[in-house]
Amino acid sequence: MDRQTLPHSRRHCHRSSKDARGIFTVQYPEEKIPVPEEFRFIPFLVYNEGPNGEKNLLCTSCGICAKICPPQCIWIIRSTDPSNGRPIPDPAEFYIDADICMNCGFCAEYCPFDAIKMDHDYELASFERDIYDKTRLAKPTEYYQSIRPDNARREDAARAAKQAARLGVVKLE
Repeated sequence: MDRQTLPHSRRHCHRSSKDARGIFTVQYPEEKIPVPEEFRFIPFLVYNEGPNGEKNLLCTSCGICAKICPPQCIWIIRSTDPSNGRPIPDPAEFYIDADICMNCGFCAEYCPFDAIKMDHDYELASFERDIYDKTRLAKPTEYYQSIRPDNARREDAARAAKQAARLGVVKLE
């Protein structure tokens, strides 16, 4: 078989493909190699957009992410009800120190509400200290679905199955 008829020959491979072989140069920043879906960088907070455009964070300020974080770079201040002083399941303040974060992903892995996920944005160089607040960390669920489509699909299916089991619905196959 000659090279013309091989569908996966080198001639047809893009250099960011898993089939690429040899040494090549990427002309960064004009040219970038796409990151894999499991790539993880700075965590972000997921929110659902309400009917009036309000941002409803999935975070309940439970503090598990801050407790599990090895370098302790996450700070959460809970909201409280002014009438009785009880905590409200919404963070008043949420901070991540990006200079300390080691991008391990434990916060996203242990979050019981799927409220924190790992981002793909790695171009974050700055001359100042990078402490991200709640407004800078918040990104919509559509963003998460765009950077991690397979994971989002699996999580949605698991969430739907859990909800169906809670309601007593049996899925017939």
